[in-house]
Amino acid sequence: MNRRAILAGGAAAIAAAGAWWLTAAGRGPALPGLATPASAQDAAAGGPQVPDMVLGDPAAPVTVVEYASFTCPHCASFHANVWSEFRKNYIDTGKVRFIYREVYFDKFGLWAAMVARCGGEMRYFGIADMIYDTQRDWIGDGADATIADNLRRIGLKAGLTADEVNACLNDNEMAKAMVAAFQTNAAADGVESTPTFLINGEKHTGDMPYADFAALLDARLGG
Repeated sequence: MNRRAILAGGAAAIAAAGAWWLTAAGRGPALPGLATPASAQDAAAGGPQVPDMVLGDPAAPVTVVEYASFTCPHCASFHANVWSEFRKNYIDTGKVRFIYREVYFDKFGLWAAMVARCGGEMRYFGIADMIYDTQRDWIGDGADATIADNLRRIGLKAGLTADEVNACLNDNEMAKAMVAAFQTNAAADGVESTPTFLINGEKHTGDMPYADFAALLDARLGG
């Protein structure tokens, strides 16, 4: 997927994500459709902040930024086959500072990210683990109702209340701010596909075996 398609995907996600969540499942009143922000600056002015989700020592010698979508099969593969060892051997040992940035190809990826962020920074990565580990299951038949209900169940399983999940998914201003932040970051870093990794600023793309990923990190660490 090229950069223009990624940015267009964000606009499509925001346009489609507005009222459906509550109305389709009969959980509340209709909400206005979300409008695409004119610019990231316009969306950010006086609006909610969208912090990066970060793990690891701020003084670590290597910084890894991952751009990924919760609906991307290659991102789920990286999470299943590389993430746990990467976190244990590099992030938890203070060698790597890790920054995760969401990409929204579609409204479902945006919904999933809103559920993950609903738990706050302390619970974000735990919920993200659940979303990636069950990606095929919560996407299910691809129907809006199926995905909405499955994501809601993930939030409840993570310890959120139904009111908390619904409030997060009803937060149109946050949704707009999230898409604006995604578009700004993806354009600035030249993100054209997922997963994309910036390792001390150097771009690498695609799912890769743990050994290959570790070799890239070791080269930056002088190992």
